[in-house]
Amino acid sequence: MSQALLARSDLAELIGFLCSQQKVVAPVSLGHGQYKFAAVECLGEISLNAIPTILPPKKYFLPQVETLLEYDTGRGQRMEAVVEVEKLLLFGVHTCDLAGIQCLDMVFSDRPRDLHYQVRKTYLTLIGLECRDYCDRYANCSMLGNHLPKGGYDLFLSELEEFFIVDIKTHEGERIVAESGLFAAVSDRPRRQLQELRDTKKRRFKKEVPIRYQDIPRLFDETFDSDVWRQLGEKCLACGNCTNVCPTCYCFDVMDEPRLDLTRGRRLRVWDSCQQETFARVAGGENFREARSDRQRHRFNRKFHYPMHRYKRMFCTGCGRCSRTCMAKIDLKETFAALLEERS
Repeated sequence: MSQALLARSDLAELIGFLCSQQKVVAPVSLGHGQYKFAAVECLGEISLNAIPTILPPKKYFLPQVETLLEYDTGRGQRMEAVVEVEKLLLFGVHTCDLAGIQCLDMVFSDRPRDLHYQVRKTYLTLIGLECRDYCDRYANCSMLGNHLPKGGYDLFLSELEEFFIVDIKTHEGERIVAESGLFAAVSDRPRRQLQELRDTKKRRFKKEVPIRYQDIPRLFDETFDSDVWRQLGEKCLACGNCTNVCPTCYCFDVMDEPRLDLTRGRRLRVWDSCQQETFARVAGGENFREARSDRQRHRFNRKFHYPMHRYKRMFCTGCGRCSRTCMAKIDLKETFAALLEERS
């Protein structure tokens, strides 16, 4: 919609204004180079230069455990849908995580639409923060084009010499700018500085894997029977870490949790993982992806191949979380390199 300027010295006051209106969560340090999204009350608690948090902000859009409905058979078979919501503002969301939320929006807006997700999203406000350089060696955001902002936020802050230039995308973003009274109009000089920042990023963020974006799906067609998958299967521990930390993994299980009186209870949605042995097991004990190699191949195809056919975009955001958290040291960029070498 428009842009505004925020003096760097006014950022603390902005955080105070936001916290006075609603609960604010932002990246906070856990020590040892680890970060998480957690509730904050002031700027001093926020890690502005954090690498991607252990869990992505998808945990606020799709909670790890979520009540879908409650039932009471002692009251005429009564069953009521439940939507657990909380008004929340997410501050300091990186472009890779904004891209992940956009992917979830596409999935849960697809038929049949997920009303729990849709309702919860209306309670969430997103303020993004631009990365000026790579988070660490695991990131591959340039490969997917997610090192630059592509929307999906209410406000987006890009740090310049003396100011943050703020992109305003929604009416909620406009409200924050108007009611806080901390923003000024944008002049030509900050716009030039922003362009210089983006030009610098184009030189700094190089394509991490030597393959064109449009050629990636074909790579997975051509390497379906690759020995690389067997090698990954031998390394994989099937722990599910990679899918739990992925911003775009949305697989879930649904289960009933009765109370001890067996007349009341609730139906839950919980995160699930395609990397666990039970995921593809069906009645009769048949398992369509019993081998870990098959499950690893499926995970990569679910990021780089299958979504292109349905949603016309890839579901890897380049955040590097899967490589960063893998206990078996399976690295996404190394896997790509191995597939490309075998294909050649």
